Amino acid sequence: HLQESGPGLVKTSQSLSLTCTVLGGSLTTSDYYWTWIRQSPGKGLEWMGAISYNGDTYYSPTLKNRTSISRDTSKKLFTLHLTSVTPQDTAVYYCAKETRIVEGLYEYDDWGQGTQVTVSS
Repeated sequence: HLQESGPGLVKTSQSLSLTCTVLGGSLTTSDYYWTWIRQSPGKGLEWMGAISYNGDTYYSPTLKNRTSISRDTSKKLFTLHLTSVTPQDTAVYYCAKETRIVEGLYEYDDWGQGTQVTVSS
């Protein structure tokens, strides 16, 4: 199970950090990808980025200049950092675990409950 935490309200131009705690399991288990996904009001899910079991990071091309993901394996948590936020970053942010079943086949098999972040202008 996963649990997000972080500020519910940030101001425009500030940075946002959200943490996902892994309740059970390990960040370093092979073939696990720890992911951040968000959903803005009235829009679909947007994949933001991920950090793999071996620490490799992957980012959405549209967000990579503002996004970074780090992890603390001893605390079993991973963190999303998003800089220079605007009201367009207002969304429900989810962390999720994606598992590689076989090469080229992945599935999301665990999600946090989501946390609302509002960016004020």
